Amino acid sequence: MKEKEIAEIRRRFRPDRSNVTRVRGCCVNNKKEIISEFSAPLGIMAQEEAGELLAILKKTLSGTPGKNLLDIEFSTQQVIESGEHKLLMALRDSALNDEEAVHEFYNRAIGALDTESSYLILLAYDTYDVPYYAKDGKKQDASSAVFSYFLCSVCPIKLTKQALGYHIQENEFRNITPDWAVSAPELGFMFPAFDDRAANIYNALYYSHNTDESHDGFVDAIFKTDLPMPAGEQKETFTSALSEAVAEDCSYRVVQAVHGELSAVIEEHKESKGDEPPAVSKGDVEGILRSCGVPDERISAFGEQYEKSFGTAKVSPQNVIDPKKLEIRTPDVVIKVNPERGDLVETRVIDGVKYILIRADGGAEVNGVGISIT
Repeated sequence: MKEKEIAEIRRRFRPDRSNVTRVRGCCVNNKKEIISEFSAPLGIMAQEEAGELLAILKKTLSGTPGKNLLDIEFSTQQVIESGEHKLLMALRDSALNDEEAVHEFYNRAIGALDTESSYLILLAYDTYDVPYYAKDGKKQDASSAVFSYFLCSVCPIKLTKQALGYHIQENEFRNITPDWAVSAPELGFMFPAFDDRAANIYNALYYSHNTDESHDGFVDAIFKTDLPMPAGEQKETFTSALSEAVAEDCSYRVVQAVHGELSAVIEEHKESKGDEPPAVSKGDVEGILRSCGVPDERISAFGEQYEKSFGTAKVSPQNVIDPKKLEIRTPDVVIKVNPERGDLVETRVIDGVKYILIRADGGAEVNGVGISIT
């Protein structure tokens, strides 16, 4: 899904815009036992509580596409005959009213989730009258189609601690008793995807709060397909390929150049407001290395490492670098540099000793104390 389409669905999760009539689900303890089931009609809830519940569900559509939000694709064969896809369709087509399908989904999800804490599985069904836009960009009253979908959120729940509270109206202190608090979703998904502002039953949008953990067991149980490499693993794999393949030619200048060029791709994407996440290919990175004078054999070695890890796929630069961070680390010293002023740093060998030199024309401080450099 594109960023604009994700944002369009996110805007649905407000009491005045949502067509979610109820949220159903179950509470699961750390022994993988369902200890309660619930079906909460939003219409009879207090407006504040309904808004809080929708806000929790909305977070399942938050984060960065290609990082927290990943497209899951089903093959044609899966759509035709797989049990996983048929189950998702049964949930969607029944508006979550097929009890057998709902409980089969609970069992699959619970069996695959590995967590030490209790959690909620939340399911919400929504129908969206997709507005029609004329060629001049003006929104029309008539809808072009109805998009029906459901959202699943897996939210940890934690027991709050007993505390002393002060009640202003009664002007007295009272103990606040422990209670269960619902945390933001750890993972979840939307099915089907909203592609080109219409339902795409060949895709789902998957959410993971922790970009280092994609919950492969859950994905396999619910979708029976592979996810792209998690963002954290992409970064580790990319940096490892760069340092190992380029080896002794991997200088500060080379790493700074790669960081600078990938940062430029991210910035250009922001300025152009592109729908698709920014991406760079193996050839793009090889071009950067070549411009830094890295020998051809080192560039070829990097290309082999890249293909071994990512195949022919492009990687998202925002998954492998932080454009706002340029950090130099030794066993005893950490230096943080403004990425736009990487030119202030150079490396040098003086009398056989390796040094990192920092130009300090603008002055310097140690623990907040200005120092003199003579």
